[in-house]
Amino acid sequence: VQLQASGGGLVQAGGSLRLSCAASQRIFSSYVIAWFRQAPGKEREFIAGIKWSGASTYAADSVKGRFTISRDNANNTVVLQMNTLKPEDTAVYYCAAGPALLSIARNYRWWGQGTLVTVSS
Repeated sequence: VQLQASGGGLVQAGGSLRLSCAASQRIFSSYVIAWFRQAPGKEREFIAGIKWSGASTYAADSVKGRFTISRDNANNTVVLQMNTLKPEDTAVYYCAAGPALLSIARNYRWWGQGTLVTVSS
């Protein structure tokens, strides 16, 4: 398994969750790792991505100031810390790895299995 996402669950609005994406050593050290989400009936949406160097970028507006992406180099893991969650954050969250820090899904060659985040109002 190249990527494995975990940490989803049910949380009340205003709460927090921490998602983890465990990657193989080869993937973690060489590729950009990003988080996407897909809500029912909607297209997959880029959330944030991070390079091996630690440089990162976030989707405009929807998560800035609430979500933080970071790397745990000791454990080959990329973490998405999600604070002040809103019902509209409800979705399946996927981590993915690819060659460039881009927001388009086709850039990413490997995908984790997804983890469900449900935010109740």
